[in-house]
This record gives sequence, structure tokens and C-alpha cells, in this order.
Amino acid sequence: MTNPLIGFQIAPAELSYIGHDLERPECILAEQDGTLWSADGRGGVMRIDPDGTQALILQKGTEANTASSFEDRLVNTTGSLPNGLTFDANGDFLIANFGTDRVERMTRDGETSVVIDNVDGRPFGKANFVTRDTKGRLWLTVTTTMNPWTEHVKTNSRDGYIALIDERGARIVADDLCGTNELRFDANEDWLYVAETTSRNITRFRVDGDTLKDREIYGPTVLPGFCDGIALDTYGNLWTTLIMADQLVAITPEGDVLTILDAGGDPAALARLDEAWRKGQVTPEIMQACGGPQCRWMASLTFGGPDLKTVYLGSLQGTTIPYFRSPVAGLPLIYWNA
Repeated sequence: MTNPLIGFQIAPAELSYIGHDLERPECILAEQDGTLWSADGRGGVMRIDPDGTQALILQKGTEANTASSFEDRLVNTTGSLPNGLTFDANGDFLIANFGTDRVERMTRDGETSVVIDNVDGRPFGKANFVTRDTKGRLWLTVTTTMNPWTEHVKTNSRDGYIALIDERGARIVADDLCGTNELRFDANEDWLYVAETTSRNITRFRVDGDTLKDREIYGPTVLPGFCDGIALDTYGNLWTTLIMADQLVAITPEGDVLTILDAGGDPAALARLDEAWRKGQVTPEIMQACGGPQCRWMASLTFGGPDLKTVYLGSLQGTTIPYFRSPVAGLPLIYWNA
């Protein structure tokens, strides 16, 4: 079978959009009936119905985030900033909160409780993404223990890690990671893939019970941008967003990189960012100058639609959700057929 992504590209002008007036729609969950749930930087989740009707559900007991400046919202991560989302077994939300540095549970009417906020008695750091496996365990990525997190980007510090959370609490199962971001399992949960955003590569581990083994870089040693969100399709391609470059690419099973979408902005600004990254001199100002208008700071992708062939794109600075049709279905996430 020929890889369905060979020769496939989508132009920015071909994108469709859903949602409006969103705040930091970093992560998106799609349900089979077409309902979308988007993380919202005001401290909650936005529900978007298939007809475009939407409703913001704020976390109760957590102060709403009113920060409006780039510095407070995206650098200092002031207040509650829901980042990675997944559904728990009851259909409520599990939230990796990049602002409060913890894992939270939020019901669909906003009731919020803390699941866990430490590992071995120490604060997590910047909690980025959370998912669960078929054994009922949670897997959490922590990007960095530096605050603000932009200091990590400047130094390329390798203080990120993956924590496994079960009835015994949280414990680190992989460390020495550089900007740990989204993680995904393959279909059989044999392999765990994770984006190391700041070293610009995808790493994978073989899952062996409660441990991660056989660590290796998957695909290119260095990708052409900061990989952020990742997802697998049913053919075996691994898709990833390149934040600030605002590109969507896929790594084929053979290790080749295919560009699906290029929605980037000023090439000169991106060149300055790349040069600063190589020199260890990245600043918030250099990052802020990057990004295009369609999906500024493209941060995630989600497969949805009844056939899992609709791709929704999340972002840190967008106010709407771009989407398009894919020639190949996404790998169903754990909740899809529940």
C-alpha cells in the first residue's frame, strides 16, 4: 500500500475554520458526534458544537485568568492555563495545567479538583500534557522546571521528564528530556512517542510494564522546527506541528519528513529564531516575531470527524480552529470507541 500522504499538501487558503474569540486553544479534543472541546487560556475549556455554537466552561474554584499581555499570558504563564487535555473514563477532563503546574480534573460543568501536584514531594514544574492508557494509568510530561519556561528555551536545558501516575502516586520514568511536550502511544501501547520540543526531535521508548526502555530518536535527529503536538495515523505516519514555524509535517515509517501545511509568517523572523536557537540566545521577543495569521504558534493537531479524517489545529495565539480533510484516518485515541 502506498503511503496516502505521499504528494498530499494543503495550502493555507484551503483551510476551513470553526470557533471564534478563543483564547490560547492549545489542545483540542474531538468527539464522535462532532463536538469539539478546546483548552482555553481564561482558565477552562470551550465547547464548540458542530453548528458552531460555543460555550466557555470556566474552572470553578480556580480564579479566571485575566492576563492579556504576551509577557504574562505566554511567558510568565500567569494564572490557570489549561494545556494538555484528555478525557477520563467518566468523560470528564484531565488537564495538564501549564499555569498552576499540576494535573487537574474538571467536570463538564466546571467543578475542578487537583489530581496531583508533585512527584516525590517536589512540585512538578511546567505540566504540559497528560494522557491515560488502557490500564487506567496517567502519563504526564513536564516541559521544564524553569520559570519562566523561556529560560529553558534559551539554554536548551534537559530538565524535562515523563511521570507515570497511578494509585501509588507519581514517579519519574524518563528524564534528561529537552522541552518535553505531547506524547502518544502506538495502537498496541508497545511504544510511547514524545516530542522534545527544544531539541527539535521526536523520541520514543518501548513500554515494559511500569518502565520505559530502548530510548531512541524517531526520524530525523533534528527537525526543521520546534516540534510540539504529535499524532499517529492508521498508516503509521507520525504527524507533528512545528510551533512558531507554523508548519505541519509528518514523519513516515521510513523516517522521511513530508510537509503537509506551511502557514508560516515572516521567513526572516524565523531565520533569526533558528540562528538564536543554534547559539543558545532565544528570547521571548525573537519568538514573538514568528508565526503566520492562520494558526499563530501552531501547537497541536487532533483527528476527528466520524471517519477520523478531519484534522483540527490548535495554537497558542490563534482565536479560531483551522481544519482540513486528510487522505488517511488518525489512530483512534483511547476514549474514541469507549
